[in-house]
Amino acid sequence: MTKFADLALSPKVLKAVEAAGYETPTPIQAGAIPPALEGRDVLGIAQTGTGKTASFTLPMISMLARGRARARMPRSLVLCPTRELAAQVAENFDTYAQNVKLTKALLIGGVSFKEQDALIDRGVDVLIATPGRLLDHFERGKLLLTGVQIMVVDEADRMLDMGFIPDIERIFSLTPFTRQTLFFSATMAPEIERITNTFLSNPARVEVARQATASETIAQEVVLIKPSRRDRAAKEKREMLRALIEREGDACTNAIVFCNRKVDVDIVSKSLKKHGLNAAAIHGDLEQSQRMKTLDAFRDGELRFLVASDVAARGLDIPSVSHVFNYDVPSHSEDYVHRIGRTGRAGRDGKAIMISAPVDEKNLAAIEKLIDKEIPRAETPAKPTAEATDEKPKRSRSRKTSEPVLEETAEAAEELPAKPSRGRRGGRDNGKKVVGMGDHMPSFIAMSFAERKAS
Repeated sequence: MTKFADLALSPKVLKAVEAAGYETPTPIQAGAIPPALEGRDVLGIAQTGTGKTASFTLPMISMLARGRARARMPRSLVLCPTRELAAQVAENFDTYAQNVKLTKALLIGGVSFKEQDALIDRGVDVLIATPGRLLDHFERGKLLLTGVQIMVVDEADRMLDMGFIPDIERIFSLTPFTRQTLFFSATMAPEIERITNTFLSNPARVEVARQATASETIAQEVVLIKPSRRDRAAKEKREMLRALIEREGDACTNAIVFCNRKVDVDIVSKSLKKHGLNAAAIHGDLEQSQRMKTLDAFRDGELRFLVASDVAARGLDIPSVSHVFNYDVPSHSEDYVHRIGRTGRAGRDGKAIMISAPVDEKNLAAIEKLIDKEIPRAETPAKPTAEATDEKPKRSRSRKTSEPVLEETAEAAEELPAKPSRGRRGGRDNGKKVVGMGDHMPSFIAMSFAERKAS
């Protein structure tokens, strides 16, 4: 079995890896690190949670240990699709470079340009950035990319989903042709393959799992629901989520709940909290400080349920997530693999449960086709107490009056009390029973027109 000591990493890096508690590299690490240390381009294809981050941080630290950075000219560049993933990569560099004197800067949105400019001006060995913020600095004349020796593109397929491919191509054009490129992705869409053919030179291709497969340590199931009425679908779906959480019991130590829309992230999070579950939301519209605070609370065990949009589905290293609940069936089948990859990491067991309504049949079929297996159907659990506080009872009204519409049954008619009438001055009547026409109808009304005229 391959050990980290067999991968030709520098002694200082090996010491940091050992201090972090790792001895054996994952397959993607064992396959990618040796060619990276040789200076070759690397194309790494592996499912999420397989250790791709260390596959490029460890060889980069070993190679960058020699040399010195110049002002505004970083020696290496790591591109990440989201702020959270960029921050996580920065943490990995801090962990593995503790015995090496390397400078680093993190360029992400939600942070002051002034603070980031100060770091760049001093010169950095490792620049970790999201594409948009990186180009902002470049266009302001605060950054040069002509000194980049190593360039990393992490989670490339997520870059494609988020529309960053034009930015990636532009950034490639700003770096030297002689750079070394390390390119990592969970799937290989045609557009991603086109970029690798354009910008990578004879790369070492390392593919440790079939594209878009889920880890074997993750138990998957789908619960099929059919709402009783269209206007009750959302409420009943939230009830189903709580029933599934209740069914899992103590085995569900913590979980990520994925929704397709940001508005649903907030609604589901508030619903869980309203019913006594420790939950918080995270999505792209939140302030960066709030997003990081929520993630830290979830990592530290202070938060049990993280309700998230797909901004949290890629690359976030939260090693001990017991469950993933897909509240919504993802519209892109690849996202299913990335979502459930938040559990069952590093060889641990995990469980992924998805709620599917009739409108999700097409997306569910696409997911099963992608992963080449049928997801087991689970029995519908008993629903918990109805969400009394989520939705107030509605009273339908007739079109002609403001009175509630009652069922037209004899029983309802008999039980309906007489409504008291009001006098001209707003007071109530004297309690006498109101009678209609019939036996008490005045005689002149029953007279014909001729009889009335004659009289």
